[in-house]
Amino acid sequence: MKLIIGNKAYSSWSLRGWLAVRQSGLPFEEMVVPMYDADWNQRRQGDEFAPSSGKVPILWDGEAVVWDSLAIVDYLADKVGRDRFWPADEAARAMARSMAAEMHSSFPNLRREHPMNIRQVFEGKRPSDAVLVELHRIMELWAQARARFGGGGDFLFGEFGAADIMFAPVVTRIVTYQLPIARFAAGYMQAVLGHRFMQDWIAGAQEEEWVLEQYEQPAQS
Repeated sequence: MKLIIGNKAYSSWSLRGWLAVRQSGLPFEEMVVPMYDADWNQRRQGDEFAPSSGKVPILWDGEAVVWDSLAIVDYLADKVGRDRFWPADEAARAMARSMAAEMHSSFPNLRREHPMNIRQVFEGKRPSDAVLVELHRIMELWAQARARFGGGGDFLFGEFGAADIMFAPVVTRIVTYQLPIARFAAGYMQAVLGHRFMQDWIAGAQEEEWVLEQYEQPAQS
């Protein structure tokens, strides 16, 4: 398999796809393409990017190609067994799938006003009201998952899985912009950031030479 991703410092969707492949345990080749450099538009028109219209991440597995992070999770779960990604308990699995889907389709203000930059920690400022509403919803989801199904471990549903993969970039954004969180969330965030896959990704981001100035400024609310 070959996974094509964008800059590790900035590409939140690439992080999700990469974590999914690592979680699968399957061997893969990693190809990092710097976003928005001089060759970005031309590179996106190549055959390897054609199925996703130039978006990352994109996973090639022989003749099979999968793009979009949540689709990559489901594809890999089919290959290695869904228990690697989703809780075995039916009620927990239903909630985990719903949370992953909500993260995939929601929280536009958090994404826009606080883009991912793993290498920075900016001075904390009060977020916009719209972002505060979304953060409240995220805290609500995390609290429900931890209270109902998280007793078996440090993650949302006990063991590290698809829901944690989908929320991992949110954890990094909270750190980067020092966003307000519920007290209980600190332990969960520490578990995510300390996971060996996240440590590997963060180390890779630190080693990158590319700098995108549009992501190197504090949030504008």
